[in-house]
Amino acid sequence: MAKKDGGDIVPALIGVASGLAAQFVMRKALNFTWARVTGEEPPTDVDSPDISLGRALSWAVMAGVGTEVARVLAVRAARAKLVGAGPEELDI
Repeated sequence: MAKKDGGDIVPALIGVASGLAAQFVMRKALNFTWARVTGEEPPTDVDSPDISLGRALSWAVMAGVGTEVARVLAVRAARAKLVGAGPEELDI
């Protein structure tokens, strides 16, 4: 099966699926870690005036960076495994 731009759709679909799975797992891990470290549940509505700015920004940065790093690594690993690329594909 081929994509419109001539590439194969299977690696793209596997990349999307692995990225979504990594984001889900990382979000669960971040929620758990936040609760263990702070003793409180993570903020669910960071736009609420009841949440301090520092707490809202801390959660936003941690959640944003954490989930995006997990997604990037999962997509690269899945594509490297699928196309048979070596470990240099995952080099940072």
